Amino acid sequence: MRRVRTDVPRLPRWLAGRIGLRGQAPPADEAGHRHATWLELFLDLIFVYALAAVVARLGSDPTPSPNAVLAVIGLFVVIQWAWVGQVFYDTRFDPDDALHRVLVLFALVGAGAMTLGVDEVPESVLLPVGYLIVRGVLLLLYLRARPTSSMAGMVTTVYLIGFGSGWLIWLVSLTTPPDLRPTLWVVAMTIELATPWVGARWLNRWPVDNRHLPERIGQFTIIVLGSALASLLFAVPDHPPPHMILTAGLAFLIPAAVWWVYTTFVTTRLLQSRLRGGQAYSYLHIPLGGALLLLGWALGQVVRLADDDAPRLPLELRLLLAASMVVWTVCGLALYWLWTRPSLARLAIAAYGVVSVSVITATVHEPRLMLSLLAAAIVGYAVLLSRRLARASESNRTQEG
Repeated sequence: MRRVRTDVPRLPRWLAGRIGLRGQAPPADEAGHRHATWLELFLDLIFVYALAAVVARLGSDPTPSPNAVLAVIGLFVVIQWAWVGQVFYDTRFDPDDALHRVLVLFALVGAGAMTLGVDEVPESVLLPVGYLIVRGVLLLLYLRARPTSSMAGMVTTVYLIGFGSGWLIWLVSLTTPPDLRPTLWVVAMTIELATPWVGARWLNRWPVDNRHLPERIGQFTIIVLGSALASLLFAVPDHPPPHMILTAGLAFLIPAAVWWVYTTFVTTRLLQSRLRGGQAYSYLHIPLGGALLLLGWALGQVVRLADDDAPRLPLELRLLLAASMVVWTVCGLALYWLWTRPSLARLAIAAYGVVSVSVITATVHEPRLMLSLLAAAIVGYAVLLSRRLARASESNRTQEG
């Protein structure tokens, strides 16, 4: 589906010209397909900083407590969801005019506040205030688009009711004691996360752009993977000896294989005609993105322990490493399932990935040996799955032809 430029209230031309924000149509290729704007890419960058701040809460202790991990997961969902909301607006409505730019830049102030407040929640109000700014701007954008058509009115009603209810609960949380705020945040997030599913009947009548949405989510996922890779690189000591270079190289093979599999899946465009409202596709990327961030942190800790010549990896770290890779594997299978029912071969490949990672992390304790075995297992998984995806793509093109 190609997006249609909507006639929404705009800044007066004389004012837009004075401040140099006349705006222009979103870039499109020769076939008319809409691509990401510079403002959208800037938005991605700011939110990735926020996600990096979330993972930084784990610090350098290789044995994080379950409460610390749960807090990081919860904060990740909040940050990712704030970003996803803007993406869904952009994929249905024309965003690139002067007033839209001003509003989104103001939302980025909120994203910055969230980044600064992550480390001090729930005592600091920076996180909820930042979230209120980001989501408040989104609500204003939906109000702005609401009168443009009957279809826009139906779609925006769903979001305004659901997201508006969540926004009010976030606002109320500012007046409560710090120890009660997380409870209200959970209630608010539950309402917001349920909104697209409750309203799917109406949202699916206006399908998302089936090229723009995967491109936006894919770009963000690759940036998140890059942030995870940074966690790994920062763990490498200055002037590393040859054995540490080899250790870091083995660890690097794991996110490299993740990148290979993910980009192969996205470029096959198997889901291009099956996105509809995009709910399942976008929701699966929330645990997938969280798994990638935790994977980068866990690999960094393994490299640090290898540099310290630690004889064994702690159980907590091995569990986190295994969980992050298993979640990534399962999310990949679920994304494939959105296109078609997996064959026995596809299920066998997924089972190989889950079982191999689980067995290695459960039985191997020495850092370098575990990295070597994990790298071999994940690279093998990537090769098998990429070949399967290539065949599925070719078969899909043959059927369409």
